[in-house]
Amino acid sequence: MTGGIAAAVICGIAILILLGFLFVYFNNDLLTVKRYRAELNMEKPVKVLHLSDLHAKSFGPDNARLLQKVRAEKPDFIAFTGDIVHNYSPKNKRVALRFMSDLTKIAPVLYVSGNHEMRNKGYRFFRKDLMEAGAIVLDDEEIEICGVKVVGLNCASLKNGTIDRFKEGAENKILLAHMPQFFETYRDAGFKLVLSGHAHGGQWNIPFTRIGVYAPGQGMFPKYCSGQYEKGGMKMIVSRGLGNSEFPLRLFNPPEICVIEVGGR
Repeated sequence: MTGGIAAAVICGIAILILLGFLFVYFNNDLLTVKRYRAELNMEKPVKVLHLSDLHAKSFGPDNARLLQKVRAEKPDFIAFTGDIVHNYSPKNKRVALRFMSDLTKIAPVLYVSGNHEMRNKGYRFFRKDLMEAGAIVLDDEEIEICGVKVVGLNCASLKNGTIDRFKEGAENKILLAHMPQFFETYRDAGFKLVLSGHAHGGQWNIPFTRIGVYAPGQGMFPKYCSGQYEKGGMKMIVSRGLGNSEFPLRLFNPPEICVIEVGGR
């Protein structure tokens, strides 16, 4: 192999490595914004910004890029549907709580737990930390904010009938619930608008489709993994989330911020 050919091969390999790096970066670090509209019986419209599944990931120092995107939307309130941490290591907690503190300076934050908070010991202490950082933590609770009632389900309560406590007037409430696979349970309770996460968009997507490869709790080719699902008068919006958990790589499935314009009828 002559010197010129060798140099061309090395240059080609370098270009392929660079393109591979850029591909991985755009799939895992390029923040996208997805917009939705929904209607409830309310006096004035509300702009809700929906985040989920950060898993203590950082988008720039102190999550500056993510905060800039959120700030630019000027939401009335922020709904965070769980898994802000991956585990309770000091680093995970530091990233999550710093981000939550900065987030609450933009708009009120309503938070519900995800399975990663609940599967690790210490949630009751972390819950207190979140509240001290400024979050409004909804553990099987209801709150009225900006003229709309919002119900938040503790991730561990999804199978025990707790949702029945909030059936009255559910058609005019927003439900925050981490796991989308309980779609029928939310619909049967009478909710018309549900915000969820957990599925990480299916982790890998088949290009140019909404078909995801795998989601926890649903297995291969999950039914509910990203976007909007409507059936029986209920609309569920599932965030692709922001970070990763056990599997560290997204493909054709970039991190997502959801913005929902909720208008009155």
